Amino acid sequence: MGDLFMGTGIAHNILLFAFVIATGLLLGKYKFKGISIGSTWILFLGIILSHFGFRANPTVQAFMKDFGLILFVFSIGLQVGPGFFQSFRAGGVKLNLLAMGLVLLAVAVTVTIHWVTGESLETMVGVMSGAVTNTPGLGAAQNTMNEVLVQGGMASELAAQQSSTLASAYAVAYPLGVLGVILILILIKPLFKADLAFEKEQLDKEDPASSEAARRMHCEVRNPAIFNKTLAQIVGEMTGKLVVSRVMRGDDIFIPDSKTVLQEGDKVLIVTSQNHVDAVRIIFGEEIPMHLKDWVTRDEHFVGKRLVVTKSSVNGKTLRQLNIRANYGVQVTRVLRADVELVARPNLILQVGDTIQVVGTEAGIRELANHVGNHPDKLNKANLIPIFFGIAVGVIFGSIPIHFSGIPQPIKLGLAGGPLIIAILLGYFGPKWKITTYTTVSANMMIRELGISFFLAAVGLGAGESFVSSLLGGGYWWILYGFLITVIPVLTIALLARYAFKVNFYQICGLLAGATTDPAALSFAQDAYGTDYASINYATVYPLSMFLRVLVAQLLILFAIA
Repeated sequence: MGDLFMGTGIAHNILLFAFVIATGLLLGKYKFKGISIGSTWILFLGIILSHFGFRANPTVQAFMKDFGLILFVFSIGLQVGPGFFQSFRAGGVKLNLLAMGLVLLAVAVTVTIHWVTGESLETMVGVMSGAVTNTPGLGAAQNTMNEVLVQGGMASELAAQQSSTLASAYAVAYPLGVLGVILILILIKPLFKADLAFEKEQLDKEDPASSEAARRMHCEVRNPAIFNKTLAQIVGEMTGKLVVSRVMRGDDIFIPDSKTVLQEGDKVLIVTSQNHVDAVRIIFGEEIPMHLKDWVTRDEHFVGKRLVVTKSSVNGKTLRQLNIRANYGVQVTRVLRADVELVARPNLILQVGDTIQVVGTEAGIRELANHVGNHPDKLNKANLIPIFFGIAVGVIFGSIPIHFSGIPQPIKLGLAGGPLIIAILLGYFGPKWKITTYTTVSANMMIRELGISFFLAAVGLGAGESFVSSLLGGGYWWILYGFLITVIPVLTIALLARYAFKVNFYQICGLLAGATTDPAALSFAQDAYGTDYASINYATVYPLSMFLRVLVAQLLILFAIA
């Protein structure tokens, strides 16, 4: 039994990792003053057990750390990939530039502290990663340090010791990194004199999600300019911006096509987006008081149903390519994706997991259902092929050396940056390349939680041996350094965003939480101030911030070793 608890065998390693992860997650459920550091308890528990002699096999520990990091960043990349490039549009450009400024300011403060105090730059990278709560940045820094030192002829034990110092600095700086951002979120509300109701009202008016989401309209044809004209002639430049789902003429209800001629007094059921409502009223006529049941109850030969896209052959095809109206006599009125209703534009690319709202005959809908799959149970099955192929490509991509002038060692994106970029590209381009990358939200979260749990447990168990000695040997200064790295950039960018760029308070909350990759701060902002606007802007800046955090951590390590 002694080998089971204090040995180095397989059973000992499994028992140690399982205990650290399970207990750490259990502790993460408890909140103090409404704040929790969540799964980071795994890191601290690993450090404590390692300090008292409970240690994992170094080879197993290294594998769990690297593989856990890959699973974590890959699941993040798949999730944010579909919206990554869209986040640079309109207001997203401004927010991402501010996020970039926050990352660079943190680097500037880190380097300044290194110059002023003489603290090693390698250690300061660990402090910086903890101060901005960026675990992948720590992993990338450790990975880069190990590669460079071992390739440079340093013994693997010494390289491991350096890596352990990074983890210790990270763990010391992390708690105030979480609390620092939350404190600033509390401070800026009275500082900005933010009226939450007014701030929310402003965003409601500008919300692109609400303007792009599908809206159903009931109109009566009253515009003489469109009497006795075909839908193709009437819609003209609005093609793709609205869908005329059905036409009611007297007691007759039918599904129109581009050649359908509208007459005075026809009633039309239209699906469009909020930002095209005024144009629809001008073209067809004012809205009339009708309800969807008015169409359903009188429309006996047409039915409306929802079909789920589950066939990979449909993945990546546009509605225009499927030509559903001509092939099946069925009209697609809306597409539901991630609980958001989208207008069924001809150029909309369908993805596995989409739900399409259709209206037509029973026979036509049955044929269409066979074509798109409509087997929701298939979505519950894990689609692991693109995930593991993506990881393989990501590892290869992350191992490619990138040479920069003035830097003696080439930069590699490593086991964090490579898989992250490939996952983002898969998430965005996968449907266009007819690659099925769909995973349920629960499956994505399971992969992510497993990954971060493995990583944090491995880092903690590796850092515990030298943690106390590092802290007593001057590491207590790391707490102050980390607090400065957190507060100075975050407060500076908050003030700049508000007074120079006139950014909304909720957007600033999301910006600060996303740019520091701090989910605890996001959770606080949502609980304290309400609405989902903070999370929307968190997602807008998170991908670029994560990528930059991983990149600058590696760059600083290379400069330190050079």
